[in-house]
Amino acid sequence: MQIRISPQDGVPIYLQIINQVNYLVASRRLLPGEQLPPVRKLAETLVVNPNTVARAYRELETAGILTTRRGAGVFVSETGKPSLPQRERKRILSERIDILLAEARQMGVSLGEIVELVRERDKGIEKSGTGRRSEP
Repeated sequence: MQIRISPQDGVPIYLQIINQVNYLVASRRLLPGEQLPPVRKLAETLVVNPNTVARAYRELETAGILTTRRGAGVFVSETGKPSLPQRERKRILSERIDILLAEARQMGVSLGEIVELVRERDKGIEKSGTGRRSEP
């Protein structure tokens, strides 16, 4: 699980953790039933107070995104369906589109070619039924 925090971001660290875990679950990078790192381990990795991670996990559990199994750890809920706020979804996708467009321009790929490639990839994802595309 890759979480990055930015103390100078202006967003409280526990909210950064919540937002990123929510995104990882919503994007299916963390799957239902998957175990998250223990509070202390994640706190050490992020170099933050364990109470900060515990607060984030608690709020994610209250939202139904995570579930705690006593003695076993913290897991992605089997039933929780996270959704990112529309503004956050748009921000994330806009950043990725900007990167795609910049790379395409550097390679001399037209906007029309990009749109056609996106359509092809979307059809491949629909056919696989997984929401993920493994082949290039």
